[in-house]
Amino acid sequence: MKPQIGINPDNMSQTSHLLGALLADEFVLYTKTRRAHWNVEGHDFFAQHKFFEAQYEQLDEIMDDVAERIRALGHYAPATLKNFLALTHLSEKLHENNDGTGFIRELLSDHESIIIHLRENINHLANELQDAGTSDFITGLMETHEKMTWMLRAHLK
Repeated sequence: MKPQIGINPDNMSQTSHLLGALLADEFVLYTKTRRAHWNVEGHDFFAQHKFFEAQYEQLDEIMDDVAERIRALGHYAPATLKNFLALTHLSEKLHENNDGTGFIRELLSDHESIIIHLRENINHLANELQDAGTSDFITGLMETHEKMTWMLRAHLK
């Protein structure tokens, strides 16, 4: 049974597709953050290891929230690696070494890319797709990513 929540079915479909791409981005970023957690080396290993753990745990919650928002709109969340790689706008390739600074630069760039993508879609969701709820939802996600980027940038000072 499709939700009857005051958003036309085509708009819900478009919103769910947008959220599916976001879920793919979050999953790729989560995976890259896990890689950093598992593979970081250097004099500050333990602090970096714990820092990346806190970040991937936060991303895990974000992924669950995005998938549940897709389901609330009556659609299915993409849930295969093949789907995620087809939908993401992030690169799976890493360009840095296994030191904390290298991982942080790479993750920071991905978070900032997600922030820009979210910011570009806030008004589109609210105005064109008539989905203030999802617009508000991604505004909150944008703020979460902004705080996460602040934490990453603080390590580069």
